[in-house]
Amino acid sequence: MKRTIIIMAALMAISLGVCAQNKTKDMKQTKTLVAYFSASGTTKGVATMLAEVTGADLHEIKPEKPYTEADLDWRNNQSRSSIEMKDKKSRPAITGKLKNMDNYTTIYIGYPIWWYTAPTIINTFIEAYNLKGKTLIPFATSGSSPIKKSCDDLKATYPDLTWKEGKLLNRATKQDIEAWVKGL
Repeated sequence: MKRTIIIMAALMAISLGVCAQNKTKDMKQTKTLVAYFSASGTTKGVATMLAEVTGADLHEIKPEKPYTEADLDWRNNQSRSSIEMKDKKSRPAITGKLKNMDNYTTIYIGYPIWWYTAPTIINTFIEAYNLKGKTLIPFATSGSSPIKKSCDDLKATYPDLTWKEGKLLNRATKQDIEAWVKGL
């Protein structure tokens, strides 16, 4: 009798261990990241809410050389942002590369829309990692531009990656973001 109880207890302990391992594997398989670039803080606010809603990790895409107000003057053809956006091969250097990108299966990529598309620093971020097999979901903020062209540009530039439809999140509330995420 004692032997039977010991064997049953051992089998239960092994079963619980296997269940815990499977749960850990499942959690790793569905890990989510919200990566964003924000020049003025607007996209950062939306990214922070999105990370809260999804339970995702948050990562800021930071330029190695921070942008100044003069760099962001879109009316000046010689400003840094104007020059970068005219050159489709421009890849501004970034800092703080993630060491654990392999852990994520879903990545929300956020940015302000510049010249009707994603800033070239977003290309730098995408090209810094192997994102094949991951689900990428763009989101953006903009003064007046829609997101469609930026999403089309990303899909055309990176056709081997898996993209879901993006969303413009201007003045989005937490409820707006929850509704969008549920609809994906």
